[in-house]
Amino acid sequence: MDTLHGSMRLKFDLREHCGCVEVTVAPNDDPESLGCTSFGCGFPVCTATVSYAGRGYAAAFGWIQLVRSTDGASGGLEFEMDPFEPLGALPHPFCWFGFAPTLFDAPSRQTRADLEWTAHSFLSFIAQPHEARAILGFSWGFTVAEGQVSITPAVPLEPGEWDRHLPVLRREHPAWLFAPGYHQH
Repeated sequence: MDTLHGSMRLKFDLREHCGCVEVTVAPNDDPESLGCTSFGCGFPVCTATVSYAGRGYAAAFGWIQLVRSTDGASGGLEFEMDPFEPLGALPHPFCWFGFAPTLFDAPSRQTRADLEWTAHSFLSFIAQPHEARAILGFSWGFTVAEGQVSITPAVPLEPGEWDRHLPVLRREHPAWLFAPGYHQH
C-alpha cells in the first residue's frame, strides 16, 4: 500500500500481470456534477480506479461492496450487500463489473440525523462460472453526528475481513461460490 496526498494505492499481481487500485475518498462538493441530489453535499465520494497490465478478458473484474449502517435493516449490527440501486436486486454479487472497472459511490441521506455508515469494498474476479475470488479490499465510510458529516478515509482490509463476509455473500447469492482469502498470483 502506498499513500499519496489523501489517496491510497493498493498493488496486486494476478495472472502474471501487475496492477494497482487508486482509491480516493473526498467530500462531495458538487453533487449535481456527479449526478447526485443537492443534499449529498458534504457526504463522501469514493472512487477506486483499477490500472492493470492485463488486457481484454484478463482484465474482467468486479467490485463487491457490503455496507453496515445504523439505518440499515440490521440497525448497524451486520454488513449487508450494497447493490447499485437503479438496477435493483441482481443475480450476481457485483455492484460494478467490467474491464478494469471503476468503483464509484456517493452515499448520502436526505437528513443529517446521527448515523454510522461503513463500506467494505473488494476487487474480485470470476475464476470459473459463478465463483468470485477477492483480490484486495478496503474500508471507508462516514458518520453524521449533531448534523455534521465526518468522512472515514479508506484503509486496506486484510483477507480475514473478506472471509468474515462469506456467510452473507453465500446467503444472498446461493448460486455463486466465494473462495476464502485473497487470490493474487
